Amino acid sequence: MKIAVLSRNPKLYSTARLVEEAQNAGHEARVIDTLKCYMDITSAKPAVWYRGEKLEQQDAVIPRIGASITNYGTAVIRQFEMMDTYSLVGSIPLNRSRSKLRALQLLSRKGLGLPVTGFAHDVHNTRQLIQLVGGAPVVVKLLEGTQGRGVVLAETVKAAESVIDAFIELKADFLVQEFIKEAGGNDVRCFVIGKRVVAAMERKSAPGEFRSNLHRGGTAVLTKLTPLERRTAVKAAQTMGLNVAGVDILRSARGPLVMEVNSSPGLRGIEESTGVNVAANIIKFIEDNAHTGRSKKQVKG
Repeated sequence: MKIAVLSRNPKLYSTARLVEEAQNAGHEARVIDTLKCYMDITSAKPAVWYRGEKLEQQDAVIPRIGASITNYGTAVIRQFEMMDTYSLVGSIPLNRSRSKLRALQLLSRKGLGLPVTGFAHDVHNTRQLIQLVGGAPVVVKLLEGTQGRGVVLAETVKAAESVIDAFIELKADFLVQEFIKEAGGNDVRCFVIGKRVVAAMERKSAPGEFRSNLHRGGTAVLTKLTPLERRTAVKAAQTMGLNVAGVDILRSARGPLVMEVNSSPGLRGIEESTGVNVAANIIKFIEDNAHTGRSKKQVKG
């Protein structure tokens, strides 16, 4: 198979591991810089051009699209889909997962456990929004934030009001969520491929930090999931329509709560903390499912 990894940096751990395992499995793998692709949009022969040359037909693409290029990255994925190339992450699921608000609404509709969340564009009385989620302490999140950026823990009502007022002044969209005290600043990353969790790690926040992101100095250790946590993670990924997802859950007194569903989860932390060859699992999933992304004419040919 010819497999393309859509990534802006071939040296990134996740990108390099996917290429490595694809080649180990006997496939032809290459890294394609998403932003250096341009598209020939026709009804007859849609094509992707790359660095001045028409890109040959790929059997599958593995999108590793950063949040900052979501719109263009989605367009590139959609172009490959038009060419009947199997995409591990579809353009629609990617967009769903990148919108924090839309994702939470979809997860809520499916009955999944979530932190109590409030959203508003113009808040005349910030105390009402804070009370909506149960009062201080609260977590205020920018809708566009990633890797823990734009996430603030406000421990008092006055602090929460100040943060919310500042975001409103900046005309920034944000969510206000209840703070799950019993989670202790920790969360669980469940790596879902298809219909199963292949690996899970508990991320622990650094001293003096409530965010458990590894980019924020957090640490990760192997953890054992309960059956309910496994079902929750798989259902969250399926709700987004994602074949591969990093589902972050909080362990609360009322059961697992989904915090986020990541469509481009990193591989370093999960592989190093669990010892699971996640990249190889991803390639195996593509081998088993890539034919479903092509037209019947192509499959027969």
